[in-house]
Amino acid sequence: MSMTQYNPWNLFDQLQHEMNRAQAYKAKNEDSAVISDWSPAVDIKEEDNQYLLIADIPGVNTNDIEILMEKNILTIKGERNSELKDEQDGFKRVERKHGVFCRSFTLPEGVNADAIKAKSDSGVLTVAIPKQETVLPRKITVN
Repeated sequence: MSMTQYNPWNLFDQLQHEMNRAQAYKAKNEDSAVISDWSPAVDIKEEDNQYLLIADIPGVNTNDIEILMEKNILTIKGERNSELKDEQDGFKRVERKHGVFCRSFTLPEGVNADAIKAKSDSGVLTVAIPKQETVLPRKITVN
């Protein structure tokens, strides 16, 4: 008998995965995109002046990544290529996913879409999404 640790967030992860697949399917019918074969793990961090979207994309060439921004939806598409692996080549198990992925995120109001920057380093994609500068109220003195 094997034991596994219960993680209540697994259901949310599965739901997110299915929602991404459904959205990719919709995009396929509208934009000739493809359904995701795998989905990279993504963290989103809010800082004082920006949001950081950090995605694990090991084995993905930066030339195979496309980031789009449309109507407050940030979409990351890409592909991890892999040679065919079968038992003739000595593989007994193949668990690492490859193929196309597509993730979309609805951004909050108040981001500066024109200043979004992305970089990839050691298999980690970091997308910096700056917040718009807010105009702080100031007191005006009367002379």
